[in-house]
Amino acid sequence: MHAQTAADQDVPTVKLLIDGQFIESSTTQWRDVINPATQQVLARVPLATQQEIDAAVAAAQNAFKSWRKTPIGARARIFLRLQQLIRENMAELAALLTAEQGKTLPDAEGDVFRGLEVVEHAAAVGNLQLGELANNVANGVDTYTLLQPLGVCAGITPFNFPAMIPLWMFPMAIATGNTFVLKPSEQDPMVTMRLCELALEAGIPPGVLNVVHGGEAAVNALCDHPAIKAISFVGSTKVGTHVYHRASLTGKRVQCMMGAKNHAVVLPDANKEQTLNAIIGAAFGAAGQRCMALPVVILVGQAQQWVPELVAKARTLKVNAGTQPDTDLGPLISRAARERVEALIERGIAEGATLELDGRNPAVPGYENGNFVGPTIFSGVKPGMAIYDIEIFGPVLSLIGADTLDEAMALINANPNGNGTAIFTQSGAAARRFQEDIDVGQVGINVPIPVPVPLFSFTGSRASKLGDLGPYGKQVILFYTQTKTVTARWFDEDSAGGLNTTISLK
Repeated sequence: MHAQTAADQDVPTVKLLIDGQFIESSTTQWRDVINPATQQVLARVPLATQQEIDAAVAAAQNAFKSWRKTPIGARARIFLRLQQLIRENMAELAALLTAEQGKTLPDAEGDVFRGLEVVEHAAAVGNLQLGELANNVANGVDTYTLLQPLGVCAGITPFNFPAMIPLWMFPMAIATGNTFVLKPSEQDPMVTMRLCELALEAGIPPGVLNVVHGGEAAVNALCDHPAIKAISFVGSTKVGTHVYHRASLTGKRVQCMMGAKNHAVVLPDANKEQTLNAIIGAAFGAAGQRCMALPVVILVGQAQQWVPELVAKARTLKVNAGTQPDTDLGPLISRAARERVEALIERGIAEGATLELDGRNPAVPGYENGNFVGPTIFSGVKPGMAIYDIEIFGPVLSLIGADTLDEAMALINANPNGNGTAIFTQSGAAARRFQEDIDVGQVGINVPIPVPVPLFSFTGSRASKLGDLGPYGKQVILFYTQTKTVTARWFDEDSAGGLNTTISLK
């Protein structure tokens, strides 16, 4: 972070979006957006001033007056257009995402596509934002509900999915009639801004979608602003807990999707080849930088003999810049992230886990300055070790042995987090018992990363989530709307208060 100087002028600046205009911030505080494979400075992002954040909220407040009255079909058609624009610009969006975030181009396309699915869901808002009617609940009395927008809503999004997670938020909020202020990650805001350009091109009116940039001060400003009615957050447990408590104190609705320590259970009857391939992809895809990654696998009974084959498969993964063909793992987001992961690997060794595969300091010709850590596997991991207790957010897989399914389930249920879990088995009875008795919000059966499609809501639980309603799906309609209940009784002109059943059509 630094004050911008004349020497910086050849590097593009990331703009703010306020009231339909992309504007240059007047701040003196800037942060570099760095390509994690090369350390090239791609752009500079402003840490917006309090006045700029207030202006964004004011624009959203003003736009809400007319946007909330816009017919539901007109709102939905904007998102039909946006999903088409995203499809047409997929290659550009993926390339921008890979440059600033580091994930492979196929992973980047997946990032955009999973957000695109929510945009398509927003286009169906007419089927989702329906109230209820009870006819004649008393003599001549009807009761019905309206799902009305809240007002100005805000979103705070993380670095690891800079396309998908903003698209989890603003399309559903705006489609339901709210206006929005988005604060993307300051580490990789460029693809988010391109998506916002496309959103304006699709027809989102001035002030309905606004973007500010910044760090802790910007987060606190959004939590504290009295005009903001609801906040959505995805990110670390530490920051999410802070956001939830600070924003709740001002009466806001808050949903926080936070950290995780996801476990998979492998029973010895599982299909070995399919299971090992699934584990490798889930543990090391996106370099482990996802809240639904698979950092812990519990091998039950004879499945504990599969460790050498798992290690052999992990050795074949290719570490390289995300732009290079056939790359399996790109770099971590920053040098600080790489140093943190390497330090946790050191702690794993020091605390007695067996290092089966060491991914530190991989050779990546042409990208010697990249933030690379290769696939790393520990066996003999136990609760209490740092590599088990802490969310590593890197390509590090911990293997634990268990004698029975009950022992494995007890371990998972004792962990405070509840984002996702999975079981690999060919036994329907075992799978059913697992799904019933496991205390985790999202369960995969022979599916390693059980993130639901947008027809359903993201349902992480326990320490992985604060707030009772998840992003997208039916739950988010309730989050972004206020249920208003109307009880109505109509009288004829001639009635003196009793019910007149004679209807005159004069």
